[in-house]
Amino acid sequence: MNAFAAIAWRELRRAWVGGGVMLPVAFFLLVSILFPFAVGPDAKLLGRIAGGVVWSAALLAALMPVERLVGPDVEAGVLDQFAARGLSDAGVALAKTAGHWLGFGPPLMLASVVAAGLLGMDGATLVRVLIGLAIGTPGLAALAVATGALTAGLRGAGAVAGLVMLPLALPLLIFGAGEGPGAVKLLGAVSLLLLAGAPFVAGAAMRMGRG
Repeated sequence: MNAFAAIAWRELRRAWVGGGVMLPVAFFLLVSILFPFAVGPDAKLLGRIAGGVVWSAALLAALMPVERLVGPDVEAGVLDQFAARGLSDAGVALAKTAGHWLGFGPPLMLASVVAAGLLGMDGATLVRVLIGLAIGTPGLAALAVATGALTAGLRGAGAVAGLVMLPLALPLLIFGAGEGPGAVKLLGAVSLLLLAGAPFVAGAAMRMGRG
């Protein structure tokens, strides 16, 4: 197993074995359960805004595990060991992104099927939301890893991570909740941009943390 796969597998195992994936999914479902109580029993209104609700819940759920993505490895010296082995910081960040998405994206997509029933979402909207999550959550995972690297070691890292991540994730939220092929294309472009750029930002933050 090469280094990239080993790091990705480590992140995936840590998410599942440590129970780190359960809290975001539970939070996602809790938002989906509570939102109809806030809006009211209007089925047409719920069906019309259901896609935006799912994406808003997904964005907030993605923020929850940010502190554990990089911070513990900085404190334990794991990143120093990776650097000593000659692994690039950007490559480590990309592997972390892959592992984080595997532990976070598919469970969230499965949970969105349950959320669709709670929100009265029709089949066509559910398919559109699932396609959007499949396209957008990799970018969300990359942004989460970069945010975790930028805030690693800071006091109150969770609050700072929210201030950093939420504004940058707004394009994913806007295009993910949008309708039509144009919104899907823009969502894909933003997600691809984050996947291409966020690992380098995370890698730079890791180097600064070691320095």
